[in-house]
Amino acid sequence: MRSVVRLRTSAHDTARIAAAFLAAAMLTPLCPAAESGTQPAYHVAARYAIGGTDLGYDYLHFDGAGRRLFVAHGSRVEVLDADTGARLGEVPDIAGVHGIEIVEALHTAFATSGADRAVAMFNPSTLQVIKRIKYLGEKPDALRYDLSSGLLYVVNGGATGDISVIDPATGAIVDTVELAGGKLEEIAFDGDGRGFVNDQQKSVVHVFDTRTRKPVAAWPLAPAEGPTGLAIDREHRRLFAACGNGLLAILDADTGKLLGTVAIGPDPDGAAFDPKSGRVFTSNRDGTLTVLGERSPGNYAALQTVKTAPGARTIALDYRTGRLFLPAGLFGAAPAPTPAVPEPRAPLIPESFAIVVVAPE
Repeated sequence: MRSVVRLRTSAHDTARIAAAFLAAAMLTPLCPAAESGTQPAYHVAARYAIGGTDLGYDYLHFDGAGRRLFVAHGSRVEVLDADTGARLGEVPDIAGVHGIEIVEALHTAFATSGADRAVAMFNPSTLQVIKRIKYLGEKPDALRYDLSSGLLYVVNGGATGDISVIDPATGAIVDTVELAGGKLEEIAFDGDGRGFVNDQQKSVVHVFDTRTRKPVAAWPLAPAEGPTGLAIDREHRRLFAACGNGLLAILDADTGKLLGTVAIGPDPDGAAFDPKSGRVFTSNRDGTLTVLGERSPGNYAALQTVKTAPGARTIALDYRTGRLFLPAGLFGAAPAPTPAVPEPRAPLIPESFAIVVVAPE
């Protein structure tokens, strides 16, 4: 999690923040679609206020069965009603929480605890922690369950460049996938024995076999650089890697062939694919959501840019309704650069944390 500056706010300040956020997230007009009148439009439909002074945040997970939203927020997982935004509870004491996953068949949830190299295993209904799984690789970040192997894969984002493999039934660490990676980011599975992991440092997608848990290949993404968010179209065998230099790389998921790149917003951290609409989405640091579609086999184009809110870089998709959820906030002035921190980030203003909900018309 990124370090932030803690600021004091009064009740008046909190009300002002909420009003400013609402104006920024809901009243800014959308950019037109690439082909006006022929593409579905997306718009900001709601804002779910969370607030608080625990300022770090990262991934979120949509629970389709329970219609709930699990949000990584500082040292806790906030749980919201996905349809109304009502706060339902939290899972506390998860130091540096990042990724969240629910294994529905086991009715068990997991959240990475990056600060202590652990994963919290908890009941998604009662929100009670069952077990703390230690010790994984350095800085456990994203995690995802693979149905074909029945295992949970935890991406370690630190110097180890590997993946910890957990039996979700017992919480036992059963293996490590050694990728010799750089800074690993998101992970995806094709459901047929292959896993894919973005490597932000090396600008490749690592491929591994989920049966042998051995690396298979590393597919280059150039001219796209710094991949973070990763999504997959399993039916049409496409991988979508959202990259830090403002490009979405589209790969053949069987061969690794680069099918093309498309300009998106800068510095994304999330990508999603909607199999119902065929749309691809990237959530970008500048407070935009890029909506993309396939014009011909393997040929994708940006259809719309939706203004969301500052820092709305990660994303979760409701596959039933097509709605998207993005965590965001308001930010103060960035501190002056120093030799140690040449590009300092602006601090998140306390009480401004919220979820922006984007919906198709």
